[in-house]
Amino acid sequence: LLSSVHGQVIDYENQINSKIDSLLREMTLEEKVGQLTQYAWHKIMTGPGGLEIDLLEEIAQGRVGSILNITGAKETGDVQKIAVEKTRLGIPLIFGLDVIHGYKTIFPIPLAEAASWDLAAIEKSARIAATEASAAGVHWTFGPMVDIARDPRWGRIMEGAGEDPYLGACVAAARVRGFQGTELNALNTILACAKHYVAYGAAIAGRDYNTVDISEQTLREIYLPPFKAAVDAGVGSVMSSFNEINGVPATGSDFLINGILKTDWNFKGFVVSDWNSIREMIAHGFAKDAYDAAGLAIKAGVDMDMMGFTYSTELSNIVNQNVISEKIINQAVKRILRMKYALGLFDDPYRYCDEQREKELLLHKTHLDISRDMARKSIVLLKNENSILPLNKNIKSIAVIGPLADDTENHIGSWSARGEGRDVTSILAGIKNKVSSNTKMFFAKGCQINDEDKSLIQEAVTTAEKAEVIIATVGESRGMSGEASCRAYLDLPGVQNELLQALYGTGKPVIVILSNGRPLVLKWMHEHIHAILETWFLGTQAGNAIADVIFGDYNPSGKLPASFPYAVGQIPIFYNHKNTGRPEKPNDYYRSRYLDIPNEPLYPFGYGLSYSTFEYSDIQLNKSRIHLNDTLIVSINVKNTGQIPGEEVVQFYVRDLFACATRPVKELKGFKKVMLNPGETKKITFELIPADLGFYNQDMKFTVEPGDFKAFVGTNSVETLETDFVLLPK
Repeated sequence: LLSSVHGQVIDYENQINSKIDSLLREMTLEEKVGQLTQYAWHKIMTGPGGLEIDLLEEIAQGRVGSILNITGAKETGDVQKIAVEKTRLGIPLIFGLDVIHGYKTIFPIPLAEAASWDLAAIEKSARIAATEASAAGVHWTFGPMVDIARDPRWGRIMEGAGEDPYLGACVAAARVRGFQGTELNALNTILACAKHYVAYGAAIAGRDYNTVDISEQTLREIYLPPFKAAVDAGVGSVMSSFNEINGVPATGSDFLINGILKTDWNFKGFVVSDWNSIREMIAHGFAKDAYDAAGLAIKAGVDMDMMGFTYSTELSNIVNQNVISEKIINQAVKRILRMKYALGLFDDPYRYCDEQREKELLLHKTHLDISRDMARKSIVLLKNENSILPLNKNIKSIAVIGPLADDTENHIGSWSARGEGRDVTSILAGIKNKVSSNTKMFFAKGCQINDEDKSLIQEAVTTAEKAEVIIATVGESRGMSGEASCRAYLDLPGVQNELLQALYGTGKPVIVILSNGRPLVLKWMHEHIHAILETWFLGTQAGNAIADVIFGDYNPSGKLPASFPYAVGQIPIFYNHKNTGRPEKPNDYYRSRYLDIPNEPLYPFGYGLSYSTFEYSDIQLNKSRIHLNDTLIVSINVKNTGQIPGEEVVQFYVRDLFACATRPVKELKGFKKVMLNPGETKKITFELIPADLGFYNQDMKFTVEPGDFKAFVGTNSVETLETDFVLLPK
């Protein structure tokens, strides 16, 4: 951190370090432990409860460094005043909240935003979230969640970017830039937190908080890259995960935290535990008691204890009994104080407590407009038989059927910060806002989201028969995905399938609008329904964005960030799998296959249709043989063969045909989102350097190995054109 003022170079980094060292010398051990302690605000619990404490008194005694789940400019200001004006040293608190996809203006869930493949839009979404959260007194978000998820049973798949480490890394960096900006002490930025470190998304059986059992190669090549991208983007904090890896809970893993994160990657921020994850090492069978758990966590590199009540009760004794050196405590305190300085809290502890700014910025019209645009970009068109979509706004009659049509609460999705359903535009309202005044609108709920009552289905059928076309709004409730919300069956819940079958039986065209937080099993729907729009949970502007797509004011451009299984029995399913010694082969019995379903997913990674059509041709390389210091340039022509302008996400994959450690059948290495007018052709190019072909060998050393490769470019991970190249030895 260097700056030049009147020709004199000022080293702010050294200035901050000097201030921290000076403050540290004044602190008692108890006050140091206080900085490493985080409590939830007055029973606003997003996890299991802990010890009974007088929180305000703990703050006044300097025994708290951070509060989570407290919001509001006035309330945070009042509490900050206790920390600054009543404690001995006046060290400000840092206030944290799960600002995952918006604060008051709610954006699409992160999985939906990843479906946009639009990194600039994703960064802007995080910036708006930071702007509103900071106006409400929040300094720190527990996001982005950058866990790779290959199992849609896992509820928290909705909170990340899907199954691919390359896309996941790109999205992770974009969100960090959006939250933190270029200046962390700016009023419209907040501290980001990459979570959950690491491999939380690989929970066995897709069951939240479960153990993880993966190879080190998979850890390094699939689950670590998004965290590395977040660190490279300057993320200020990292959260340890609940799961264990190789028999060691992540919160107590010296290998993961001190080793990879802090030493190999030179991470300068601080590490916070997940809620109570330090104490939970007892239940894991890794720690004997709270004393043992606190010692293991602090030695592994966890700097702050979130709601574990272990550092606050045990760390002083651990130091006084010479189990660990106070130097370890000092290092953790320094990391936390450094971020408080970076946020500007020591300069002005009340800078985020402006009630007028809060009033002006929450649900600002500009924020709502950006949310609507992000929502449109997140929608994926899965099927459009006979180009039934888009509909004409002057259509004579429409029946809008389903439990999510007139709903507002569910469309904000899980982890929606301080978003409220009353601010959401429903799908029904969005459609009413779009059609002409002469269009007849019919509505029936048809059924609830998740019960077995079929009594409303016949009324829905009768209503649907009055209209030219049926729009069926089905899916999950917001609480069916997210933390602790895993599902063993991924069909539509309740009797929604029966409702769809009854609507299909009318003979009318049926368009399905899916609202959900994860990939679902859609086999019957795919085979029978005329058009399917995957809209996820789109947030505050859900209804308007969906109507924009239904009626053609926006041409859908989303692509799936996670594979949709043909059946639950295929899970975990992902495009970048390894080959086997007996890959599937027609008419050969002794192959890796199922007897009753295909190996392939119903909808593959990267899949998504448009109201336009695109033609790929003439894939070329600048050279077919490259050296270690060369750059490979891959080009392809993409033409809009449709009747309207459209955006296409052009995807670039490679395959290493043989190596000293087996490689995936395809790996995403680049993508570009391009707008094309009808009849227009553009030449799209991708650059690849040999380091992009590297992998971890049997000794877990990153290596770039000469050999034969394939390059693929196409509209998704399956439909591609391909060519060959060779990486030559030195």
